[in-house]
Amino acid sequence: MHDSNYIKIYSGDIILVQRIISELGKVDINAVVKDQNESGLDPKIYGGHSLQEIYVHKDELDKAVLVVEQITSELQN
Repeated sequence: MHDSNYIKIYSGDIILVQRIISELGKVDINAVVKDQNESGLDPKIYGGHSLQEIYVHKDELDKAVLVVEQITSELQN
């Protein structure tokens, strides 16, 4: 994202990204998801991994980071 009003808060696999997006939605944060599949091929076809990035508006950054930290810390336990 080249819009300086949006900041990347997470990059990872599609499953965890969807969970984070869902939790952000519960606290009224509208995040933007960007696919990082540079080859343009479907990862299901060639066996690669589809990485995605989550961006939020800078006004929602602090609140969004707390949500991401909570989810990622649950995974480490």
